[in-house]
Amino acid sequence: MKLDHITSRDNPALVRLRKLAADPGGYRKSGSVWLEGDHLLRAARQRGWPLGLVVVTEAALQDEALRALAEAAARALVVPAALFKGLSGLESPAQIGAELALPPAAAIDPGAASVVLDRLQDAGNVGAILRSAAAFGVRQVLALKGTAALWSPKVLRAGQGAHFGLRLIEGLAADDLAQLAVPMIATSSHTEHVLHKVALPSPCAWVMGHEGQGVSPALMARCALTVGIPQPGGEESLNVAAAAAICLYESERQRG
Repeated sequence: MKLDHITSRDNPALVRLRKLAADPGGYRKSGSVWLEGDHLLRAARQRGWPLGLVVVTEAALQDEALRALAEAAARALVVPAALFKGLSGLESPAQIGAELALPPAAAIDPGAASVVLDRLQDAGNVGAILRSAAAFGVRQVLALKGTAALWSPKVLRAGQGAHFGLRLIEGLAADDLAQLAVPMIATSSHTEHVLHKVALPSPCAWVMGHEGQGVSPALMARCALTVGIPQPGGEESLNVAAAAAICLYESERQRG
């Protein structure tokens, strides 16, 4: 492991990382992603993802746990706090981050329990759904075109490390879902099927739709089943991330 002490903001590696950190979809061109904070770095390592280039502040290097993360990388840049702030998207920078190489795009696993994201716009919702998917044992997430970039900094923060245990495929068209061999299920307020009273197929693919428009009619037509989530409080609808968590929990409960 090589420790390089950097004091110039014009260092080529820092210039490149600043551009990567500032562009939510920049990873699609670079093939790598910027992770900020020791939680995400540890989550990646626990799943066997190697850390490429770590950037750590001089102060953080004095912390034994953070130093160990830096020393686990192929290379580490040690920078003043002011330089690290230029890489950070947080009000209180985390003091350590890393560039992580992404694997080649995966193919759809036809038989895998899945979540399908249909043009979800909010990065927080997307990250929360990824976190629920990982928690309830769903290992494949399929994002249609128009969905927030799955590896963007905001989605990464909301996912809290879930990314590293999931097969993530994005930029899909609705027709690509024909590759799925498992039935697709969507939620709807216009159905006689109530979530906890209907036998859910297992495995299946839960379809979660756009925050305002819901699941597109074309995609809804592909679903083998629609179910409603009881809302005795009288609200018109649930937040999509909350709905996803409820549906994934019920799938897991019925699997036993």
